[in-house]
Amino acid sequence: MAKKSAINKNARRVKLVAKFADKRAALKAQVYDKSLPEDDRWLASLQLAALPRDGAKIRVRNRCEITGRPRGVYRKFKMSRIALRELGSQGKVPGLVKSSW
Repeated sequence: MAKKSAINKNARRVKLVAKFADKRAALKAQVYDKSLPEDDRWLASLQLAALPRDGAKIRVRNRCEITGRPRGVYRKFKMSRIALRELGSQGKVPGLVKSSW
C-alpha cells in the first residue's frame, strides 16, 4: 500500500489539471501560433509560466486504483500488475483468464 500522502497529492494534481486544462491549452495555442506577433506570444508564455506547475498534465502519476502503487500499472485496467494478478486469480476481473501450465 502506498503512502496516503502520495495518493492524496496525486489526487490534488488531478483536480488542478482539470481546473486549468482549458486555460493552459489556450495559452499554449497562442505560444505556438507563428502568425501572432512575437510580443503577444511572449506574454502568453509568461502567463503560462505563472500557472501552477501541478496543473500540468505531465505531473499526474499513473497509480493503481486499489493499492496506490505507482509502478507496474496497466492503463487499461488502472491496476498494478500485483493487484491485477490477485483479482484475476479470484475471477473478479471480467474477461481476464489467468494462464497456468
